[in-house]
Amino acid sequence: MVEPVTARTAEGVGSIDRDEWNACAGGGNPFVSHDFLAALEESGSATARTGWQPVPVVIDGADGRPAAILPAYAKSHSQGEYVFDHGWADAWQRAGGDYYPKLQIAVPFSPVPGPRLLLRDESLGPALIAAAEALVEQYGLSSAHATFVAPDQIPLFEAAGWLIRTDRQFHWTNRGYASFDDFLGALASRKRKAIRKERASAVAGLEIVHLTGAAIEERHWDAFWHFYQDTGSRKWGRPYLTRAFFSLLGQRMADKVLLMLAMRDGQPIAGALNLIGGDTLYGRYWGCIEEVPFLHFELCYYQAIDAAIARGLARVEAGAQGEHKLARGYEPVATWSAHYIPHPGFRRAVADYLEHERRAIEANIEGLEDYTPFRKGE
Repeated sequence: MVEPVTARTAEGVGSIDRDEWNACAGGGNPFVSHDFLAALEESGSATARTGWQPVPVVIDGADGRPAAILPAYAKSHSQGEYVFDHGWADAWQRAGGDYYPKLQIAVPFSPVPGPRLLLRDESLGPALIAAAEALVEQYGLSSAHATFVAPDQIPLFEAAGWLIRTDRQFHWTNRGYASFDDFLGALASRKRKAIRKERASAVAGLEIVHLTGAAIEERHWDAFWHFYQDTGSRKWGRPYLTRAFFSLLGQRMADKVLLMLAMRDGQPIAGALNLIGGDTLYGRYWGCIEEVPFLHFELCYYQAIDAAIARGLARVEAGAQGEHKLARGYEPVATWSAHYIPHPGFRRAVADYLEHERRAIEANIEGLEDYTPFRKGE
């Protein structure tokens, strides 16, 4: 039984002391850091106006400082989440209900697995989940959704009776490789040749530069903003992030940023933005102003592998979806989300749907593993 505790909602991430937030979030995942989430707010990217009203839930410890934090948002739509519930929203609203607003426990615009219960005091996980449920009940929300939850926190949501949803991404795993060629040595000969050919074609006539820390200047963010706008307008219609966000990212998290640019005659024509975690390189955004065959693969996947090996990182997580990553050495892995739906009838319908979906995802992952480029039988 969960001991009674007092939880409160704060007026945004920025209203909570940076050091106190980070004491709960830890230092391994940059996306749940105060710097990243506050930059989303301050830049106007994740605000009530954009449908992401920050309502972080806080439980204070005996010392009066935050001991547990839930990075939560009141959502008026389902955009920028990458765990798709549009069908649920349609069904709820056809039945005469209001699906929005809902409570979203997430990192906006970031399909990156990580902790969603930020715990300085590990014992407060169940209480934080109960606080989210109470918030749903208090404000008459349809539901609460914790997306891209770290695997070690899923049992806490399961124990609380939340519905668990399975999806999959493609991640690259560093098996102690000393170099990219060492990684290629683990692949089937035909796959090695294909990747070498792709890389040579992608960089012909170009220079690839890696920038981090003070080496990233506003002119680099200006260039990357153009790339990001091009990709965003094609994928989403309107880019989620404002130009100011990238400047704030550079000011506050430059040492966690790895910006890769493809240069032609000294001018950037494409770029990929990565964040550096404790043991993982996280690929996030990409864009270009000149179409070059295989350049997307080079900047987003192969250069990321190079960087991870050089830094001794265990993984590269290159974002959502993309079976084309499979041939580039990225393997299918499961991701999880947790969903609190208080309405009994709607919960039953969603639970049935998720059971069928889970079996399909598991079969998909198992089938895709046969198509990895690694040498078989070793």
